[in-house]
Amino acid sequence: MNKPLGKLGLVARVTESTTGRVMEVLSTEPGVQFYTGNFLDGSITGKGGWVYQLRNGLCFEPQHYPDSPNHPQFPSAELKPGQTYQSTIIYRFSVQP
Repeated sequence: MNKPLGKLGLVARVTESTTGRVMEVLSTEPGVQFYTGNFLDGSITGKGGWVYQLRNGLCFEPQHYPDSPNHPQFPSAELKPGQTYQSTIIYRFSVQP
């Protein structure tokens, strides 16, 4: 038995004005957690030797609302025995003129 998927929709869109780069996040999840690079301090080195400084990164994590069990009006995050959890997340990249 599968728990029904939500409707796929746009949950986040970010653009970079200098290059025109665009990242869109589509998901069947009802919410999205957003993380910033506010705690990056130059102690992590990434691909190509890039040293991550303050605000050099961001992350969008589609998910159910973290406090769903305590709010009956929120979409349920409960998964009953025998049910299968399924979710779709699409990260779409493009360039705008």
